[in-house]
Amino acid sequence: MYAVIKTGGKQYKVAANDKILIEKLEGEAGDHIEFTEVLMVGNGADVAIGAPLVAGATVVAQIEKQARGPHIIIFKKRRRKHYRRRNGHRQDLTSVTITDILVGGAKSDKATKKAAKAEAAPAAAEGAAEKPARKPRAKKADTAETNA
Repeated sequence: MYAVIKTGGKQYKVAANDKILIEKLEGEAGDHIEFTEVLMVGNGADVAIGAPLVAGATVVAQIEKQARGPHIIIFKKRRRKHYRRRNGHRQDLTSVTITDILVGGAKSDKATKKAAKAEAAPAAAEGAAEKPARKPRAKKADTAETNA
């Protein structure tokens, strides 16, 4: 099974256990992320093409590491004009491993655990005692009035 996903303004053809370098995504190594912008899903001769997205399809991936691309030199020059500019650039990248390709609105085990953890966090915060509201400070008497 394979899928075509869209992320970072680019399209990638991925299958389970593929490792790809994509534009930087938020997260740390070991985090699971879901790509919901799935343009096409294929399984042998059975191909589902979205218009523009395949309904209910998601691709689950695990972040391997945050990295940086190669150093690229940008050099601009105009001949006979004494104009030269030299710049460099390194793109921030994220290395991910594709774990699952889900079709038909199915949820991954990792995503459901993450959602359950997110729902439990606000409930724990509600149980904590809230701080009482602070009283407004009393204004100091104007020194000009007391000296007069």
